[in-house]
This record gives sequence, structure tokens and C-alpha cells, in this order.
Amino acid sequence: MQAFIFFYSSLGRKNYLFAGSHEAAQRIAMMYTFLGTCAANDVNPFEWLKTTLENIPEAKFLELHSLVPGVRPEA
Repeated sequence: MQAFIFFYSSLGRKNYLFAGSHEAAQRIAMMYTFLGTCAANDVNPFEWLKTTLENIPEAKFLELHSLVPGVRPEA
């Protein structure tokens, strides 16, 4: 698992050089972080992103942490 995370870290590092701007590089880094968190928590990235995009409009600011990959919403 650790090697998997380091692979995406090093892959991202090279891609940030060609992002076009500092802001774009930050967005790429954020997506790599989300995808790495999905991998570390055995979460399907496509399903997580789909669910997150569907739930963001209804989520309250204080509930946004529950949308992070691997966090189970409290019942």
C-alpha cells in the first residue's frame, strides 16, 4: 500500500511542472490527494466522486468533512 501512495506522489510531482499555473497545480495536487485517500481506504474513486458531487449542494458547511473518502457518515 505504501508503494502505491509513493507512486502517485512521484507521478504527481512530475505532472505539477506542466499544470500551466500555480493554481492549476494546486487543484491537481488536491485531486491526487483525494484519489490517494480513496486508495488507502479501499474506496472506489468513481463512486466516491459521483456521490460527493451529488451531496455537496445539500451539505451544510459543518458536514463537509463527512464527504472525505473513507469517512463514514454518522447515523
